[in-house]
Amino acid sequence: MTQFETEMQDVKSEVIRMWQLVLSQLLKSREAMLNFDKDLAREVIAREKRVNALELKIDSDCENIFALYCPVAIDLRFLLAALKINTNLERIGDIADGISRYIVDSPAKFNREILESTQLLQMFEGSISILTDAQAAFEFENTLLARTIFSRDDMLDEINKNADNNISKYILENLKNINEALFVLSIIRKLERVGDQSKNIAEEIIFYVEAKVLKHQ
Repeated sequence: MTQFETEMQDVKSEVIRMWQLVLSQLLKSREAMLNFDKDLAREVIAREKRVNALELKIDSDCENIFALYCPVAIDLRFLLAALKINTNLERIGDIADGISRYIVDSPAKFNREILESTQLLQMFEGSISILTDAQAAFEFENTLLARTIFSRDDMLDEINKNADNNISKYILENLKNINEALFVLSIIRKLERVGDQSKNIAEEIIFYVEAKVLKHQ
């Protein structure tokens, strides 16, 4: 294996490590919400620095390869995709951090009724599933799997679309829990963005493997 090939493989490994870190952040934010575990939420917030540091390292490594080797064709597409995927993963890390901050700020555990009536739990599971499969699609260059993300994101969009009505109904029946309802609504909004970021990632995987640009289509 040449030095160029080694460095390209190192970038791929780093992106996968970034993926695993961000996925862990999202899983822990979900667990912290379910168990009202403020210590775990604070751990997610503290680990956000690791996400940011790894993002900067991946960016730097890609830039070095551009400068040293002037890659072309699929190698160029891979590096361009890696840079954009890296950015999207960092934003998902920000989302996990934001959700954890809501948990730290919340005065009481979220009522199970509101988690179920708003489909927040289903939304969390969908977000985690999409992000997990996006990683597999990247790792194994599986564009068929990447394409499933577009339709699966529709479920997240639908839950987000219905959130205002569901939250309003809950508030009318539980006037004492307005703050809780607003926290839940904010988490739903953030998880909808996980779907958007994952769709962006899927587009980059298809661009890298098939040389097809799907953006704005």
